[in-house]
Amino acid sequence: MLIKNGLLFGPDGRFSAQDIAFGETITALGDLDGQEALDAAGKYIVPGFLDIHTHGAVGEDVSDGSVDGLKRLSRYYAAQGVTSWCPATMTLPVPELERALRAVRTFQAVPAPGARCLGVNLEGPFLSHAKRGAHTAESLLPPDWGLFQHLNRVSGGQIRLTTVACEEPGAISFLEQAVQVCTVALGHTAADYSQAMAAYAAGATHTTHLFNAMSPLGHREPGPVGAAFDSGATVELICDGLHVHPTVVRMVFRLFDGRVALVSDSLRCAGMPDGTYTLGGEPIVKRGGKATRPDGTLAGSSISVLDAVRNAVSFGVPLETAVRAATLTPAKVVGAAERLGSLEPGKLADLLILDRSLNLETVYIGGKRFR
Repeated sequence: MLIKNGLLFGPDGRFSAQDIAFGETITALGDLDGQEALDAAGKYIVPGFLDIHTHGAVGEDVSDGSVDGLKRLSRYYAAQGVTSWCPATMTLPVPELERALRAVRTFQAVPAPGARCLGVNLEGPFLSHAKRGAHTAESLLPPDWGLFQHLNRVSGGQIRLTTVACEEPGAISFLEQAVQVCTVALGHTAADYSQAMAAYAAGATHTTHLFNAMSPLGHREPGPVGAAFDSGATVELICDGLHVHPTVVRMVFRLFDGRVALVSDSLRCAGMPDGTYTLGGEPIVKRGGKATRPDGTLAGSSISVLDAVRNAVSFGVPLETAVRAATLTPAKVVGAAERLGSLEPGKLADLLILDRSLNLETVYIGGKRFR
């Protein structure tokens, strides 16, 4: 396949007039000739987006443990421009976590149309009670290396990312072992700056939804936000205009240059009308795009990563910067950057065609047109 005349987001992180040729993988970039060509004049050609932190959408939730639900989610994400994703689990009783992980394992073994599953984001249960957000208090557990190993075995070795509250007893020892298996993020944490810096020094390299469900950034106590900045960690950002103010979004992109990963943190209410839904067995209410628990606690979001890119640009973030945050940076976070996240020869041909208003027109996954 050959796409000509588009503005292509190149490996240098800039848009330029280039053609792209591909089969399952990208074969060439530049001024190319060929008979079978799609004319993308006036359009953007960007890598497929990655969502490394999403719990669900269209009435489905990863934690339901439904293979059919995972298939429906993959189709929905692909239709929204997400070509790769990490199913994120909630804090649940261990048997329910096991069921969800077995479903992902089964789903991984049988390829289905839609976004490719990169592996599991185990967000709970090793979180702080004080900063649990929408996670169920009764199922929280202290960091437990033995339990993590068990859950990873159940998943078929599919855990790619996990979150830990680094101030909890045993957290540093847990971190030092878990980083040998997957990326470890700090999040849902009441840690202060020194505790967070100790965790980053122990091997944590990522930060779950920066600012949300963590000690705040203060001018005398910078907390885990300041520690993320000083340590060089990557950071997630939920760019829906509700979880983080647009001014702070602009600040984060400048302070964490090249280290921001846009995530949806979407719930089963994404792509659905306002109403009452569930999250981790607890009710949530979606009203006007905002998802909360009955007590008003902000839960996850109802956006897609494409929405996050559009929002970031509308907030004043350069398009090139926003695209990188939806592609190469999250690919690096979960160890997939050798084959995903940028348009380069040899990488998988996951790419999107967007119009100048950032409306999604075409999706290719592994060189095959999805829409």
